[in-house]
Amino acid sequence: MLYLHENLRRFRSEKSLTQEEVAGVLGVSAQAVSRWETGASNS
Repeated sequence: MLYLHENLRRFRSEKSLTQEEVAGVLGVSAQAVSRWETGASNS
């Protein structure tokens, strides 16, 4: 089973996007994207 952080990191890598670019599209901060990718928001 893949988790959000794995899917997000893989998608971003495949599309050559920065965390800032993903954050802009989603309307969140780059810090939020970083937390999602590291799994730090899974508390």
